[in-house]
Amino acid sequence: MERFRGKAALVTGAAGGIGAAIVRRLRAEGATVAVADRDVCGIEAEAHLAGDLLDPAYADGLPGAAFELLGALDIVVNNAGVITRGAVTETTDADWTLSVGVNVEAPFRVCRAAIPILAHAGGGAIVNVSSCWGVRPGPNHAVYCMTKAAVASLTQCMGMDHARQNIRVNAVCPNEVNTPMLRTGFAKRGFDPDTAVAELGKTVPLGRIAEPEDIADVVLFLVSDAARYMCGALVEVNGGKPVG
Repeated sequence: MERFRGKAALVTGAAGGIGAAIVRRLRAEGATVAVADRDVCGIEAEAHLAGDLLDPAYADGLPGAAFELLGALDIVVNNAGVITRGAVTETTDADWTLSVGVNVEAPFRVCRAAIPILAHAGGGAIVNVSSCWGVRPGPNHAVYCMTKAAVASLTQCMGMDHARQNIRVNAVCPNEVNTPMLRTGFAKRGFDPDTAVAELGKTVPLGRIAEPEDIADVVLFLVSDAARYMCGALVEVNGGKPVG
């Protein structure tokens, strides 16, 4: 099945676990893809846009650069994100700057630049990666929850504002996902990643935490014609596990 034959996509955070799965799925179904991350070496894609999303000029320029390299732009996936743990009193200025910059300002800038391009072409689809923790905040992740809540709210607002331009804006909201970022976090805190992931899976009604492909499949649904009447939606993908 090639649902995206003739479609062009931009994916940020393409080197991470979820981003890489999204890129693979899109290309397997016929899309041409521009990948954005700090290091895009080794990622199979039609266009490579390396840079730092904390740089406003880079974020502002991504949709236009993808359009120039691919010859079109139909799909934008704002997947890049960082996790800062701790209460507000444990959050440094550097934590704040990084989290707000990557999780909020970057998708805002990318969407702001992409929407006129999509509108000029007659429409398109944007998916932002929020989090279950942005919809129902949990403990000891104050800034992370705040930034993902901001992405969720921005998605809902843009979904209303740009629907008449035939631009559908939705968000996927995962809970824990078995990614290198999650595993690195466990290792930094002194836990064996395999053991920690297995134990975490026991807390999920479906019996395991999500794999990147579980999230990627929902993203592809949201950017496909099958989701043609979905706009401003926040889709939780959590295996039945509540936050907290």
